[in-house]
Amino acid sequence: MTCDDRCNRYDRRDLGLLLLRLGTGGVLAAHGAQKLFGWFGGHGLEGTGAFMESVGFAPGKASAAASGLAETGGGALLVLGLATPAAGAAAAGAMAGATAVHAPNGFFNTGGGYEYAATLGLAAAGLAVTGPGRLSLDHALGHVLDRGWMVPAALAGTAAVTAVVVGARNRRVRERQQGTQDALFE
Repeated sequence: MTCDDRCNRYDRRDLGLLLLRLGTGGVLAAHGAQKLFGWFGGHGLEGTGAFMESVGFAPGKASAAASGLAETGGGALLVLGLATPAAGAAAAGAMAGATAVHAPNGFFNTGGGYEYAATLGLAAAGLAVTGPGRLSLDHALGHVLDRGWMVPAALAGTAAVTAVVVGARNRRVRERQQGTQDALFE
């Protein structure tokens, strides 16, 4: 017997989406908890804020709180399969910021590159687009927080905010580099 989209039982797509949500959301939530609370070997808001400031995000502590909330909240909501468009978009936006920091180091994570951040961001964005599947709170609640119109709205809103934040960060980094340029003649 085959089961199509109208079938009432769960199929392997629902199980696959659940596994993807658990893995991606769990990693994001733990990563954000490092920033917010200093859990799992993280540095908490103070330490992460100082790091954020050093890589051009200002104010550092507010940037750490925003990225920590996007990762922790977005990740936890992805695990639950609740408000999936907003959760996936928020997490993807946070990972776009991390990608901008690591991009000068190339692609691979072994050299400090953006491979890890980009992978998490793309997985979160993919979940925002595809939805959580039937093994989710969104499905159990009748998709009240997972409507079709919410996907482009969440992704567009996050893209706009991310572009502004990353653009300001990149401007600060360029200004800092210009101010520390070595003299041509001594």
